[in-house]
Amino acid sequence: MEIVFYDTRDYDHLYFDVLAADPEYGCHIHFLSAGLDVDTAPLAKGGDAVCAFVNSDCSAPVLECLAQQGIRLLLMRCAGYNNVDLAAAKRCGITVLRVPGYSPEAVAEHAMALALATNRRICKAYVKVRNNNFALDGLLGYNLYGSSAGIVGTGRIGAAMAKICHGFGMTVLAYDQYHNPALEGIARYLPLDELLRSSDLISLHCPLTAETHHMINEKSIAQMRDSAILVNTSRGGLIDTDALIAALRQHKFAGVGLDVYEDENGQVFEDLSNDVLENEVVPILLSFPNVVVTSHQGFFTRTALQSIAIVTMENARAFGRGDALANEVIG
Repeated sequence: MEIVFYDTRDYDHLYFDVLAADPEYGCHIHFLSAGLDVDTAPLAKGGDAVCAFVNSDCSAPVLECLAQQGIRLLLMRCAGYNNVDLAAAKRCGITVLRVPGYSPEAVAEHAMALALATNRRICKAYVKVRNNNFALDGLLGYNLYGSSAGIVGTGRIGAAMAKICHGFGMTVLAYDQYHNPALEGIARYLPLDELLRSSDLISLHCPLTAETHHMINEKSIAQMRDSAILVNTSRGGLIDTDALIAALRQHKFAGVGLDVYEDENGQVFEDLSNDVLENEVVPILLSFPNVVVTSHQGFFTRTALQSIAIVTMENARAFGRGDALANEVIG
């Protein structure tokens, strides 16, 4: 099978090169640094499959172009697929496979890192000490031990975050349409509005759907404690950015930690240090002393990258052999 990889970086070679060399997989990978969009889709000509990432454009026009190039398989080397037009994929005869769980602990650990960084003002403290300023002004936090954590979404990643919070000695509250039996004795499920009112730390671990889009908005923010910490390592669209910024200006939160944000495409994973950002969201958010923003790096551990590569290649092999497709995304 000839697989055309889009949006690749040097770190993608760490594990995919090793696996592609294994004759058991029967694959050859053509790596492209270009992102997948309607202009670059023709580059897939000659391939059997395309491998895309979380920021790839998998809209109907792109999928139609891929189908014209003979592509039959779309491999998402990530868990999310909100950027894929599943109806168009079905219409074009393109099978969509994903990596549903690569390393939930990697993302959950990053979520807790953001919570700790915002609470204890780690970034601000680092900059102060670098400037020989050892005063503690502006660095006051509070104990997570004994406080309450609200986990919104208790799939693999949310469950891992719940266990971390439990280990910190926090009371763990949870919201999900489906209760995770693995959290019995660890988390107590509540309606969302009650969780928002009762939590000192709120961590989002939901997929982005029509129902969850802007689930954190002016109304839901008003229900939260003024001293709450809000963390999002899932999808930027879960939070209404305008409502968040308005709340921050009213000193609503003790801290906000974001690994994702709305309209991040076009700059996420890119080095724009010598450019002027067209997107104003990040500069505005970073103007607040209690906000920490990272670059969609929650997944970025060696363990996770290895798991992503293995599952992606197993998906390709299963498709090539005509085996059952455990990780197929059905629209």
